[in-house]
Amino acid sequence: MPPRWQDAHKILCIRLDNLGDVLMTTPALRALKSLHPGVQLTLLTSHMGSGIARFIPQIDSIIEFDVPWMRLDGLTGSSQQVFDLINRLKQEQFDAAAIFSVFSQNPLPAALLCYLADIPLRLAACRENPYGLLTDWLPDTEPMTGIEHEVARQLKLVSLVGANTSNLRLSLTVPAEAKQASLDKLCRAGINPQQPWLVLHPGVSEARRRYPPERYAEAGRELVRRGLQIAVTGGKAEKALTDEVAEHIGVGAVSLGSLFPLGELIGLIEAAPLLIANNTGPVHIAAAVGTPVVVLYAHTNPQHTPWNVPNRVLYFDVPEAIRSKSPLLAYTYQKTVPQPVRDTTPKDIVAAVTELLAEVNPLQRPG
Repeated sequence: MPPRWQDAHKILCIRLDNLGDVLMTTPALRALKSLHPGVQLTLLTSHMGSGIARFIPQIDSIIEFDVPWMRLDGLTGSSQQVFDLINRLKQEQFDAAAIFSVFSQNPLPAALLCYLADIPLRLAACRENPYGLLTDWLPDTEPMTGIEHEVARQLKLVSLVGANTSNLRLSLTVPAEAKQASLDKLCRAGINPQQPWLVLHPGVSEARRRYPPERYAEAGRELVRRGLQIAVTGGKAEKALTDEVAEHIGVGAVSLGSLFPLGELIGLIEAAPLLIANNTGPVHIAAAVGTPVVVLYAHTNPQHTPWNVPNRVLYFDVPEAIRSKSPLLAYTYQKTVPQPVRDTTPKDIVAAVTELLAEVNPLQRPG
């Protein structure tokens, strides 16, 4: 009898990109868990995705590896390390593999890994005919026929093999001790969480998704004038940016760049009444923990808007010089961006924050 997904006990889930992408896959992971009570999920992911994976309850184990066909800050394994990975996957004796990707990524290299590791069931969405590399193939028509939200895309993929869920929330566990540690740091920095406050996260990995910091600062000054305290957060490499934004906002804003390990950042975002950010990982953390979001959204990845959480999406344009470097980005932009495009202003940010706080928590509404 050929193998069936309903009999799979050990499933390898492959998500080789970033923190936010891993989070947006969690409803699909929950669906795979529902195949039967004994399912064990192992996530194969990058160094950028592995940090968040340990806070996702559906994931039983993690394999971290940076593959050479993904853009990950130049960190890739050697050919021998790839062969070693194949051997490790073979030794694990997985029953099935689900390969999660966006439309701009080719799943076939990962499918080949699984084929060489003798994983009998292999699932992915693929634009080309995969023939024997995949046992279960969802033809990928994005972006030519439209672009689905990333969560919906991955749920559609696993439904092909009978994995479904009615719980569509992103999944993330907030460690109580990390949340308390984050609030302690917040108080020591001068923010009183008993008074109106919010988190501003101005950094992002790609220049094309970066809203200008001086505009963030202008919006921040007006929000402070209206009675809000602002905690400006960022990673270790973003401390100069958070210092700059907080300094230009002035009294009422504090720079917390590099202060929070990932677990504490999750705790801080859960505690925050609202997050302002670019289209980046903290937006998806906020969606997972239920924190309202105002996201400054470049016209680059329409499938990554905040999922299932109160939000305002404020668009800004991507310069032609950046779009022209990527034919796929240019095509996606042409398909999804209405003309003409009006860039978001700091006044738009203030209005969005005011409206959203009034909607979800009238007591936090700025004056």
